[in-house]
Amino acid sequence: MPKKKSLKKTADRFIAESTAIDEYVARHAGGEDASWTHEYAVLRLYRAFEQFVLEILVGAVNNDTTTLSSRTGIAFPKHLTDEVCEYLVVGDGYFDFRGRDGLIKTIKEFVPDGHYLVIAIKDAKYKDALERLSALRNYAAHGSYRAKAAARRVVGQKKIMCAGDWLSTQNRFSQINAKCRELAGEVKEAAPY
Repeated sequence: MPKKKSLKKTADRFIAESTAIDEYVARHAGGEDASWTHEYAVLRLYRAFEQFVLEILVGAVNNDTTTLSSRTGIAFPKHLTDEVCEYLVVGDGYFDFRGRDGLIKTIKEFVPDGHYLVIAIKDAKYKDALERLSALRNYAAHGSYRAKAAARRVVGQKKIMCAGDWLSTQNRFSQINAKCRELAGEVKEAAPY
């Protein structure tokens, strides 16, 4: 019988990576490079979080194909490889989502509403952190007027010079990162393996 993918280990990997990002910020955030350090950090955190969610989603389908069957109406075999599960999730593209609401919508395509992953992501205590993570990552990555407007809206400020400046003030980056780790811990506790 194939071995089940450990979602608990996936959560542990994300927690370790996000902790390392916080440590990087602590070492390099002083002085004139603070803004750039925080912009780099939000890009890394977003990438790690995106990978975490993809692996958790692939693992949820891999561990119990009835989750996918309940959403699609198609009876899948009991055992699928990780690669097949990942293909079902991303197709021939890559995993992407548009903010917290887009993430919830994407996850719900593969697991039922009562699934622990949906419940954790939908929890109101993570809403601000996930919305800020997405908007500030987009602003740091693209710097476009649209990304800037979205970042201003999400952080509730009329002016924001750059994502790094906002994140480097009042320990904001670490607060977002801590919420992401807390979310991963919640998923770890709820995951069966």
